[in-house]
Amino acid sequence: MPSFQNSTLLLTLLLAIGLVFFLRAASKDRTTVVDVASPRPPLEVLEGLSTWLEQRGWSPQGGDAERQVLRFQGKVAASTPLAVLLSILGTIGAGSLGLVVRELHPALGWWPLLLALLGPLAGVIYRKRAERQEAVEIRLMNADDQTSGSTIRLRAHRDELIALELELAGPLDLASDGSLLSSPI
Repeated sequence: MPSFQNSTLLLTLLLAIGLVFFLRAASKDRTTVVDVASPRPPLEVLEGLSTWLEQRGWSPQGGDAERQVLRFQGKVAASTPLAVLLSILGTIGAGSLGLVVRELHPALGWWPLLLALLGPLAGVIYRKRAERQEAVEIRLMNADDQTSGSTIRLRAHRDELIALELELAGPLDLASDGSLLSSPI
């Protein structure tokens, strides 16, 4: 077997491995905890956060008064354009693998090209893994001290925390360490 066929097979397999890792990363749980502070009273900040979350489709799920925690829950949908893109990439990649196998083993005829039919499976797998229930947890850290403002610990998906920080930083005077907005991930 010529070396170009071996290298083509190797590169095609590496592309398949890359697709698998991309699928894993695209549907990975990115729950993060961040502390935010505000000079406003805790009840005002909690009311503003609750209203904002409900407007975004999160439903209140109660909480724990003893631990001073509020919980919200919502269903996160998968990105349809990303599912289509992954299906297309999977189809092209599986078709390429079929062509390489066909070139390496001509006796198989054109049957290896049927591997391309497995391509849309990448989009289906992504959709199944990405659609899930997510939770937002708000914990008041300093409920006893009403004069010095509020410190709140938020536990939620990283993207939701970024949206919260961008949209509510002004109206509620929220401030965090800024790590969410500066992180390259």
